[in-house]
Amino acid sequence: MALSPDILKTVVAAALAEDVGSGDVTTAATIPEDARGSAYIHAKEPCVVCGLELVAEAFRQIDPRLTVSLLASDGDRAEPKQRVATVAGSARSILTGERVALNFLQRLSGIATLTRAFVERVAGSSAQILDTRKTTPGLRALEKYAVTVGGGTNHRKGLYDQILVKDNHLVVLKRYHPQPVAAAIRAAKQNAPRVVAEVEVKDLDELQQALDGGAAWILLDNMTDEEMAEAVRITAGRAKLEASGGVNLDRVAAIARTGVDFISVGALTHSVRAVDFSLEIEE
Repeated sequence: MALSPDILKTVVAAALAEDVGSGDVTTAATIPEDARGSAYIHAKEPCVVCGLELVAEAFRQIDPRLTVSLLASDGDRAEPKQRVATVAGSARSILTGERVALNFLQRLSGIATLTRAFVERVAGSSAQILDTRKTTPGLRALEKYAVTVGGGTNHRKGLYDQILVKDNHLVVLKRYHPQPVAAAIRAAKQNAPRVVAEVEVKDLDELQQALDGGAAWILLDNMTDEEMAEAVRITAGRAKLEASGGVNLDRVAAIARTGVDFISVGALTHSVRAVDFSLEIEE
């Protein structure tokens, strides 16, 4: 997955409008207009770098005359004090663009770094690490890009590109059908036959309903490792199985050993810690 130029321009423009507004009053009031400078951005902790094109775009939109050099690529590992970018030109422009550039770099690198940790924990298994729709509003494309940089796999982009029948859908359907899981699968096949369809199940009885209905992809919600292993045995390759709920770094390897095909991790985007980067003006 790559970020399109249109997305880069749009999200950076929105971030600069939010931060700079009518102008950087601190810099305008204190820094001479003709002041020149150079700066570097470096990591302050080990990480997987992600978001460098956003750094370049932020400074480019602030001042096209700035010279930005990227010293790493998205997906590279960086160690503390390692420089990942430099920028030179108007000191005012560098100071004004600093925070927006760092905000993108820090958050996306945090997502890529955490994703890489999950991917490494399941190495040797066939399980893929998936993201979810639990993303920052307006930044989903960026955050899902960061997941791929970390080695993870994107689940659906939104409500429009894949069917996923979840517990609340089933609560509504239960008013009309004694077996809501099977009913949901039949409805999906009838009304949207060309769309990939997945259904969530909470126990092995609902799993059997899903299999009897011909489900091709089943989400195992908050099951124990033993239940997931049994689900894999019962399914016997007839459907793809996704584990979800309560997934963390301590548990993910055990989940992978159950034999599920996918493990979805909302924490990749909804509660990730930003990586610490700093921009330093050179004296």
